[in-house]
Amino acid sequence: MSKARSLVWQLATVLLGAALIIAIADRGMTRETVTSLLSTGETILTQPIAYPTQAPARIVSAIVTMLPGEETGWHQHDVPMFGYILEGEVSVDYGAKGTRVYRQGDALIEAIDWPHNGRNTGKIPARILAVFMGADGVPNTVMLPGYMPQ
Repeated sequence: MSKARSLVWQLATVLLGAALIIAIADRGMTRETVTSLLSTGETILTQPIAYPTQAPARIVSAIVTMLPGEETGWHQHDVPMFGYILEGEVSVDYGAKGTRVYRQGDALIEAIDWPHNGRNTGKIPARILAVFMGADGVPNTVMLPGYMPQ
């Protein structure tokens, strides 16, 4: 390959790279790249969000899968929990505070220190992204066997 031809290929490669960089930068500036799921200072029961302070912070995340008809059992969270329904439908009984139904795409901050029971009321497995914002040594979930709502 001649020197002139090699120089033309190198120049074309540089120009193509520059055009791609400009196109990518322009694309990022003209389209929405972030979808907000939730912005709140309260739980689903309008409780103010309060983080545990007695130990170093710890974030724990999990994907919870519930089969149709499956229940969580009565429990409560002692730390803030962000939930996002990836698939399916879950009904949560908050006792005296009523029942709420969450479906795919719903985002919430779960009740803190309030007993509740979740149940997959859909026809397919429900998948929930759960992110607990707690502290070392503070349980994210406390099961309440034998609990009866009032």
